[in-house]
Amino acid sequence: MSHGPSASAGAIIRSGHHDDAPYEPVFVGEAKVRLDELVKRYPRKVGALLPALWMVQEARGWVSEAGMAEVAAQLDVTPAYVKGVVTFYTMYNQHPVGKYLIQVCTTTPCHVCGAEDVVRAFLDQTGCGELGVTSEDGRYTVIEVECLGACGFATPVMVNSDFLESVSADRVADVLGRYR
Repeated sequence: MSHGPSASAGAIIRSGHHDDAPYEPVFVGEAKVRLDELVKRYPRKVGALLPALWMVQEARGWVSEAGMAEVAAQLDVTPAYVKGVVTFYTMYNQHPVGKYLIQVCTTTPCHVCGAEDVVRAFLDQTGCGELGVTSEDGRYTVIEVECLGACGFATPVMVNSDFLESVSADRVADVLGRYR
């Protein structure tokens, strides 16, 4: 499970693909059993909020308003409370993203080491064109993030939960080859 951020300050994740299908609950069957076991670990149900949100994101790729409402109902809190948590943490996708969410660190140390070139290479080679836009085939979304905690291995990149160190613009094609 990825614990990295999913959007940097100011990054807006947009998608050309719409998720207009009716919402299907996540917490049924095995997922409900898993959530019930998680809840037992905490003195109050709300303690399982972050893991419950991860479960929704793992199942759907993002946390929709309906997903937030489902989590709220399961944990006996208000949807507004859940939304406050989702909007506070950048690790939760609030919009649909591609099958592969590519996060490129662009903080100062990485910027000095060529992060902008890495971003441009990902945007060009995935067909995303600009940050936060999902490629037409629905496979990729590229965003900038603030610090992946690997300044000594610039430029770090996360593709979903895979952490990659020392990515340069000339390595982007090889990186993408793993996810085709």
